[in-house]
Amino acid sequence: MYRLDVDSQEALIEFALDGLIRKEEMERFVEELRAATQQLTGREIKIKADLRTFRPSAPEVAEMIRAVQEFGLRSGVKRVAEMVESQVVALQLNRVARESGTDKILRRFADDNAALRWLLYGEEELLSA
Repeated sequence: MYRLDVDSQEALIEFALDGLIRKEEMERFVEELRAATQQLTGREIKIKADLRTFRPSAPEVAEMIRAVQEFGLRSGVKRVAEMVESQVVALQLNRVARESGTDKILRRFADDNAALRWLLYGEEELLSA
């Protein structure tokens, strides 16, 4: 299961992936994420990804994640905040982020509010928090 929300005013895309995502569901999610990203093209796009309940996925699902990350980078994504609890998922996502180049704009957070502050205000907000 997944949820995806767009805040056009802040150029912010928030999504959550929950449990084991099958290939067909991931295809729908990726399509929606691409469309949301295209809506915001030309702006500094920020993504907040809640992956705390996401379960390790099949290689083809990981490949879809890599491809949509590359698309995001080309479309203007400037910051990605991830919330991950599973070490196995974190390792899989680290590999995918390195392969796509997203690792350069990615931060991991344990707290929703800290993630959102960093996405909206950048490093200065983290230092003052």
